[in-house]
Amino acid sequence: MWGFLKRPVVVTADINLSLVALTGMGLLSRLWRLTYPRAVVFDEVYYGQYISFYMKQIFFLDDSGPPFGHMVLALGGYLGGFDGNFLWNRIGAEYSSNVPVWSLRLLPALAGALSVPMAYQIVLELHFSHCAAMGAALLMLIENALITQSRLMLLESVLIFFNLLAVLSYLKFFNCQKHSPFSLSWWFWLTLTGVACSCAVGIKYMGVFTYVLVLGVAAVHAWHLIGDQTLSNVCVFCHLLARAVALLVIPVVLYLLFFYVHLILVFRSGPHDQIMSSAFQASLEGGLARITQGQPLEVAFGSQVTLRNVFGKPVPCWLHSHQDTYPMIYENGRGSSHQQQVTCYPFKDVNNWWIVKDPRRHQLVVSSPPRPVRHGDMVQLVHGMTTRSLNTHDVAAPLSPHSQEVSCYIDYNISMPAQNLWRLEIVNRGSDTDVWKSILSEVRFVHVNTSAVLKLSGAHLPDWGYRQLEIVGEKLSRGYHGSTVWNVEEHRYGASQEQRERERELHSPAQVDVTRNLSFMARFSELQWRMLALRSDDSEHKYSSSPLEWVTLDTNIAYWLHPRTSAQIHLLGNIVIWVSGSLALAIYALLSLWYLLRRRRNVHDLPQAKEREDLACGSSRVGVAGALSYRCLAALGAGWGAVCRWLGSELPPVLPDGEDTLPLPLPARTHLPNPSAPCGPAAHQRPPVQVPAPEERLQRPGGGLVLLRMPRVQHAAPTHLRGQVTLAT
Repeated sequence: MWGFLKRPVVVTADINLSLVALTGMGLLSRLWRLTYPRAVVFDEVYYGQYISFYMKQIFFLDDSGPPFGHMVLALGGYLGGFDGNFLWNRIGAEYSSNVPVWSLRLLPALAGALSVPMAYQIVLELHFSHCAAMGAALLMLIENALITQSRLMLLESVLIFFNLLAVLSYLKFFNCQKHSPFSLSWWFWLTLTGVACSCAVGIKYMGVFTYVLVLGVAAVHAWHLIGDQTLSNVCVFCHLLARAVALLVIPVVLYLLFFYVHLILVFRSGPHDQIMSSAFQASLEGGLARITQGQPLEVAFGSQVTLRNVFGKPVPCWLHSHQDTYPMIYENGRGSSHQQQVTCYPFKDVNNWWIVKDPRRHQLVVSSPPRPVRHGDMVQLVHGMTTRSLNTHDVAAPLSPHSQEVSCYIDYNISMPAQNLWRLEIVNRGSDTDVWKSILSEVRFVHVNTSAVLKLSGAHLPDWGYRQLEIVGEKLSRGYHGSTVWNVEEHRYGASQEQRERERELHSPAQVDVTRNLSFMARFSELQWRMLALRSDDSEHKYSSSPLEWVTLDTNIAYWLHPRTSAQIHLLGNIVIWVSGSLALAIYALLSLWYLLRRRRNVHDLPQAKEREDLACGSSRVGVAGALSYRCLAALGAGWGAVCRWLGSELPPVLPDGEDTLPLPLPARTHLPNPSAPCGPAAHQRPPVQVPAPEERLQRPGGGLVLLRMPRVQHAAPTHLRGQVTLAT
């Protein structure tokens, strides 16, 4: 029984020395002196902010992609003991001693290093020779741009890793399908394919290209399985079900899981709250949750409310009025009603408060017991500070002449009666008897006399309107649109009929304990929609690179400059590798077309079975190579677009006479609301809302300055940085 102890235990293993050598060289090239430079390099200033938010559990919104990539970088900070205390305000800033630079850059470096042997394995799985696989891996190993991005706290190397893993896993699965379907290895590689695809999409939406490629190849293979007469119907069904679960269900579940973990980690109020809805903000700890905690849930006649526009474009804002009136004559010669202005104001202000009045009664307080407002009720909205009613009539709006002017009614003793009745419509109601609820209900106000809907036009008023946003009555509104939908954000029950006491009430909220819980799916849906909406707003910069420039490498990016030695880090691809790869794809496509034409003429250069296999497999190989090449090229293209967004303005081709220094603003890379914007009583001064130019729309005050000291040239290409680059605050 114990005889096996008398014999030595021998374990044999096949070790691919080429694979080991490639892995070792990949680790060496990516990990050697990883902490150099010990300063913020390029997009590290961007991702570092979000790592700090994770460490401090502060909510943020980034429209560049789902949160999985940010969590990967934050994991490196967590493993290194990073506390999040570092001011990510400029490129070139020296890291303090509490920042674990090696740990923060470790995971992207490992992903870049492991991509080298993975490329080797992919070529082998495509049934090429070991020499071809070694050549492909060496090209990955020595490619300049890949090395540069792998050694920094960036997401490109992590994205490429999961793209390669998805392709490799599916190829492994496909080869297992030929010999041992439904085996343990077969299930492992199929499941890993779905996991890798989900991770790729969860890092950046560019991962969708690889996911679609895998789904397309899997669909073709599944179609061939359906036509395989050697398989029973049950077997075919099991094959299709397994692929559907692994390649569709698992990625969707993991994608939701990324957001679920993200929302668990960042549960505190942060600088990006304002872009979210009131209900979402109320679900965060601190911030609006602290303000709205204890508010009455049901809006009643006599309630004091602030009304926020659900659409929130171009900026989140609240229904607002003040003592100023519309000009008698506009700049274009049109006349107005000279009534009190009604606008949408993007800051919290005491003039944002309105009283929900019952048209059949004169009192402006909540009765006892409160009479809740329901869907379909007629209401009047009385401005809290001026006690004038919200009104609209058949007068053209100042900037939208096709819509009606909205104002607060002033009785000038002329033949212009008040038209201040509004019908409340609860858009997200469960039934026609639903009660209007603060935070939760999305409502529209339909004018009784004209059937116009209260709407945010999005246009900025001139100086007489303090550059605030225009509010109009839209007659042509059909169906749901966020610009016509409002929700109550702050809410209290008014208790005083006297105006002076009522004004004091507006600064002292009542406290009635009400618990509001927003479900995960509701928070996920809103967060996903906001990310996509913000992403669609990005305008292409005039100096962004084109796909042709990715091949010719006419652009490069200056990542970092040493302040004393002028040592620089540039992102520049290997011209030999990139051009030869592009030419190889073009030549292969032409050869495939040539053989297809000869086959059409009934000229077979190869046996038909071999020819069919090569064409089908070759097309998938070209697709794989094209996707991988596109990913590598897009890394440079996305990087250049990021530089353009960072700088916020273009580099002129010719310097002005007498100047050799160009100060360029370096704002934070986000167009989310400014966390330092005034709010509360301090905002009563109504700072003007500026309309940013497309090239300057990402700027925020307090950013650093990039001083480009350039030699005087007459035709300097704007996409190249020449001469010395100095980073300054």
